[in-house]
Amino acid sequence: MPLSAKKKKVARKKSTAKKASGKKSAKKTRSIARESKQKKRARVKTILQELDKAYPSVECALDHRNPFELIVATILSAQCTDKRVNMVTPELFSRFPDPASMGEAPLDEIEEVIRSTGFFRNKAKNIQACAARLTEEFGGVVPRSMDDLLSLAGVARKTANVVLGVAFKKAVGVVVDTHVKRITGLLGLTRNEQPEKIETDLMELLPQEHWIRFSHQIIHHGREVCIARRPQCGACTMNRICPSSLADGAE
Repeated sequence: MPLSAKKKKVARKKSTAKKASGKKSAKKTRSIARESKQKKRARVKTILQELDKAYPSVECALDHRNPFELIVATILSAQCTDKRVNMVTPELFSRFPDPASMGEAPLDEIEEVIRSTGFFRNKAKNIQACAARLTEEFGGVVPRSMDDLLSLAGVARKTANVVLGVAFKKAVGVVVDTHVKRITGLLGLTRNEQPEKIETDLMELLPQEHWIRFSHQIIHHGREVCIARRPQCGACTMNRICPSSLADGAE
């Protein structure tokens, strides 16, 4: 076969494969778009049941002994694994065990301890400023309201929701981290990309009593099953109701 004919044949195969892939993707997208609120809520109920079965007693993966340690650990967890944060915080809290000592600590000493968490200069400034404000404005006590928490350096809604939910058992919102953002999109629970909009979508869909544990369950699911680069769809108990599932027999 002439070289030009071979190239044309290869091109046709690629074009056919691309069209087939596009049709498959479009089919899944259309199925989500057609889903009624009633059907979505029924699917959400099943998702929550499966998560409760798989992760019945899941807890926050960040080691901490009090709300202050939790808020600092959560700030450090940005763009860093919880495992790495847990390796760093014992020494950090040994040197600076409370807001007063951390707020007055030399910045270079904080940087030295947390260097391996990445973005350590910015994180050091934030946890030092956060600790100082806790001491000056809140008497060294971590506040229990969203507005007060958001006034602290390095604290956005994700961190505030972690502290309120884990330390104080207050379901004010839903924690949206990278796992929650990715997996709720795959499950068709949201089409948004911005964390605050995703949180709003989830708060409308999920019963409030699930807000706290849902995020912890999804985070564990993302680490153990729905792994970003190698999802284990065949082992996922939600594969039949997940519009993005690659498992055989998935809807």
